[in-house]
Amino acid sequence: MLLFYCDKELTQEKAVIVKSFARIHETNLKKQGMLALTFDNEADYDLIQEDDTFNFIDLEHFAENQPLTVELVHADGSKDEIKVNHTYNKTRIEWFKEGSALNLIKKMNKN
Repeated sequence: MLLFYCDKELTQEKAVIVKSFARIHETNLKKQGMLALTFDNEADYDLIQEDDTFNFIDLEHFAENQPLTVELVHADGSKDEIKVNHTYNKTRIEWFKEGSALNLIKKMNKN
């Protein structure tokens, strides 16, 4: 399992990329507002090096049934791009955007 943080415009996005999930683990990550992702190509796991930085290329277009692209920036400056998959629906995407399911519920109850 890989756990990493992607800093974009002073906000910290949390993500986990794995080859596969136990369903309960994936659900818990989603409720906590984290990205639960799997490798589109499991062989991409071997592209990751210890000191890599991860950048989401298309997170602003996060949508149902659409893979995301992650740029791996290696310590030597070289880069690789990988595709990652998710099982988020519209509601779970809102959980992520609000930081967690509880944050979304709190926001909805204020209105």
